[in-house]
Amino acid sequence: MPPKKTTANKAPAKKKAPQKGRDEKGKFLPGSRFWEARSSHGRNPKFENPDDLWSACCEYFDWVEANPLYEDKLVTFQGFASHEPVAKMRAMTLAGLCFFIDISRKQWTEWRESRPDLGDVISRAEDVIYQQKFAGAASDLLNANIISRDLGLADKSDVNSQTTVTFNTVYEAGPDDE
Repeated sequence: MPPKKTTANKAPAKKKAPQKGRDEKGKFLPGSRFWEARSSHGRNPKFENPDDLWSACCEYFDWVEANPLYEDKLVTFQGFASHEPVAKMRAMTLAGLCFFIDISRKQWTEWRESRPDLGDVISRAEDVIYQQKFAGAASDLLNANIISRDLGLADKSDVNSQTTVTFNTVYEAGPDDE
């Protein structure tokens, strides 16, 4: 049987001093109104005014323009082949904007309803995104098929029409029928 380990040299654990307005267990003392010491209640809004939101949206728009996507093209010239990066337009998206300004799409939608002060900026940002996609697809810089679906412009056809077909058999008398 192995010998037992001794803890003779181990120092006793130090007790934390209670915080101001709390007892030894960390609970608030009766009558303590420590929570009122906060300068504001709740989380500070990410964008306090429309100018702050518009500025953040413009940063995203500038970032999209400054960071195109690259396609690798194989180029041959006088018998030599090389790979060349070709810049391609990056489509702006609402999801990309929300990710860039660090909010959720749900938050963006809620702001449209609950923050009338941001309504004009939200509409303008969505219009910029729509216009950039439409212009990119129209000039063949973006895939027109994908963008038209995203913008809700895709052709739709109704294949559930009610059509009735009636077949009639017509018997003609031939030269052998007499």
